[in-house]
Amino acid sequence: MSQAKGTVVLAYSGGLDTSCILVWLKEQGYDVIAYLANIGQDESFDEARKKALNLGAKKVFIEDMRQEFIEQFIWPAVQANAIYEDRYLLGTSLARPCIARMQVEIAKREGAKFVSHGATGKGNDQIRFELTCYSLYPEVQIIAPWRMPEFYNRFRGRSDLMDYAKKHGIPVPVTPKNPWSMDENIMHISYEAGILENPKNHAPAGLFMKTKDPCTSSASPDILEIEFKKGVPVQVTNVNDGTRHKTSLELFIYLNEIAGKHGVGRIDIVENRFIGMKSRGIYETPAGTILYHAHLDIETFTMDREVRKIKQQLSQRFSEQVYNGFWFSPECEYVRGCIAKSQELVEGKVQLSVVRGQVYILGRESPQSLYNEELVSMDVQGDYEPADASGFIKINSVRLKEYHRVQKKTAAQIK
Repeated sequence: MSQAKGTVVLAYSGGLDTSCILVWLKEQGYDVIAYLANIGQDESFDEARKKALNLGAKKVFIEDMRQEFIEQFIWPAVQANAIYEDRYLLGTSLARPCIARMQVEIAKREGAKFVSHGATGKGNDQIRFELTCYSLYPEVQIIAPWRMPEFYNRFRGRSDLMDYAKKHGIPVPVTPKNPWSMDENIMHISYEAGILENPKNHAPAGLFMKTKDPCTSSASPDILEIEFKKGVPVQVTNVNDGTRHKTSLELFIYLNEIAGKHGVGRIDIVENRFIGMKSRGIYETPAGTILYHAHLDIETFTMDREVRKIKQQLSQRFSEQVYNGFWFSPECEYVRGCIAKSQELVEGKVQLSVVRGQVYILGRESPQSLYNEELVSMDVQGDYEPADASGFIKINSVRLKEYHRVQKKTAAQIK
């Protein structure tokens, strides 16, 4: 055993990697505090606590952060219509600053100068964890084993970890692990690595955990009404049976249930990691997909056109900031504030149908609606003079005429 080096707070999942890291940190001379964040993953937290203590953890903290995750991280993303590279709803990206923030709080409270995690040296999560830690605890020292030669040269693959686990009495799964990596929270599950690294390989049967196969799901739709205030969902009602939920946690769990039942929220993409490489990921984001469509609809209904154009640009910036790990940066704080301001009048109800992997908007209503039925009607003139459109069109044609005049002149000169 090495000389005592101090206390480290390890972001611990209970899986093979972080269990081996826990024991390895003790070998290096650290007192280890294991920290598990409950952000809605399917996990036996009591078993994970016992396992960490049996492996020599000095203390174990298990924090239920589901409501905090939804209200402080997912809701701002819903307000933003946040989506990375047009497809990814950022489930893992949003979870990391939430997890790391509590890790830092525990480290400060326990007088720990070190924090550690099991993120790989090629991925985005190392950046997200560490930028959060440095932002909120500048003097912290981070131990990232998968970037340390003495660790990754020793453990070159799963078989090395398994051998180490057996040698040190670390419980390992009796059945072989799925040939891919999986990460879950209340918003989504991500699948990557292993056989999925070949982007041509289809998702194997049985991979998906949160959603049913849309091809075999019920053909009978659930009709939902989702109510928003300031761009945040405050109530969901199932029109079919009258089921109603208002609290953030209950609302989100229920939407996951309905969306999962109908196979909503599956995507298979190749994305650009911040570190500079492309990766293939398969994601399930059931409730998040419903909320994305519903919020997009009520926002367009209630928000001024030019304000929304600016907000769309902010949404793209926000999505990139979250994906790249800059949640606690000054620029992300500023953009979140601007987006929140844009949501002050985003209020109303959206009715939608959920069926066979799809979300269909059926209708909407709002006291803040900018839709004027009389003004837009084909049957009523309203407060609008059609003749005025002639001047509007002519003014807008000026630059087009000039552009094509020059094009013709240039073409003639070339001849």
